[in-house]
Amino acid sequence: MASGVPPDGEAAAALLADVVREEWGRLISLLLARFRRLDLVEDSLADAVEAAARRWPTDGAPDNPAAWLHTAAARRVLDRLRAEAMHNRRMPLLATDVARTAGAGGAMADPGGLVEDDRLRLVLMCTHPALAPEAASALALRLVVGVSTHDIARLFLVPEATMAARLTRAKKKIVTARIPFAVPGSDELPSRLSTVAQTAYLAFTAGYAPGSGPDPLRVDLAGEAVQLVRAVLALQPDDPTLTALLALVLLQHSRRDARTDDAGHLVLLADQDRRRWHHDEIAEGVALLASPVLRSDLPPQALSYLLQARVAAEHASAPRAEDTRWDRVVAHYDLLVGLQPGPSVELARAVAVAEAFGHESGLAALQHITHRSSHRLEAVRAELLTRAGRVTAARTAYDAAISLCRNEAELEHPRGRRAALDHLTGQPPP
Repeated sequence: MASGVPPDGEAAAALLADVVREEWGRLISLLLARFRRLDLVEDSLADAVEAAARRWPTDGAPDNPAAWLHTAAARRVLDRLRAEAMHNRRMPLLATDVARTAGAGGAMADPGGLVEDDRLRLVLMCTHPALAPEAASALALRLVVGVSTHDIARLFLVPEATMAARLTRAKKKIVTARIPFAVPGSDELPSRLSTVAQTAYLAFTAGYAPGSGPDPLRVDLAGEAVQLVRAVLALQPDDPTLTALLALVLLQHSRRDARTDDAGHLVLLADQDRRRWHHDEIAEGVALLASPVLRSDLPPQALSYLLQARVAAEHASAPRAEDTRWDRVVAHYDLLVGLQPGPSVELARAVAVAEAFGHESGLAALQHITHRSSHRLEAVRAELLTRAGRVTAARTAYDAAISLCRNEAELEHPRGRRAALDHLTGQPPP
């Protein structure tokens, strides 16, 4: 295949990383539509990426990198299908299958044109009821979005090895049980919406809280999650879970342009330029919170999204940071902790308690959090200890936060705060 970009090792590696991040889900979807074999598709696409990593730095990157990967992966799938057929001595069947898949034109099984969004198609296919909801969401994040196993594990608050095992079991179950990769019919769709919503929520979270790598944010990923919620809500416009989720992601996503400065550094909520927020999205999110479908008894998932959206609305509606009604934020988190206890929610509540009632109250709230492997927990503890004037303990907490953080951009804050403590007290850095 002709190369449009001259050889350049670093540029080729960066290009490949961008293509894998942005196109992985679409490529998986196209290959699955053609071959229907998850085991072969994922392995073959990984092989194609490995081949690109070897060839592009010396041969030059192709004019259409995504098409190059698709073609290379498809060839590998066909090679493996031929090898399987030879092993099973079923060459005539192989010829028929290959001709059928080649002539299918990449069409996805979709009864009645129910789903038009390609990404939603693949998420729906991953959320087969034979898989547990947690496994289905994790699989969709890995296949559709390309989130790393490490970051998926962080989203689910489990060790990376545990998540890797879950993903492996889910893939094996799809293959061994011959679970079809097909879009469900309209009668099956409602039963999958809860898992689709959870997947979109986790994808959005991954966009604004990446756990590893150089990027402080993945706004593109968060934006795709917003569009995914819009697409599935269009199929079920009166669903309270999806309505509350859309309100939540719109209110959070509205701040995207103010979350980093011109140099790409993270900007904390209190320091953000609120003129850069997307106030049309804030208005849409607030209007959704007044929707009639959110006024009756809600299922737990919908109520969780609603409470989080109300917190986001408190921030989005405050003209200045000091105008935030932290007492209301704490009240929302009190309800959320009762509904959905967990370290992430409890940490957010502790921050709100500190803002509403002082740093000592915030430190007391942190004592109940048992998840000790989060750098954010230690960073919050360090900040509150600094406010309390307990400098030695604050240094220790910042050191713990720095050692636990795997995102290079997020490291800037605890490192800067740690250095400021040393400067303030005249202590040399460690």
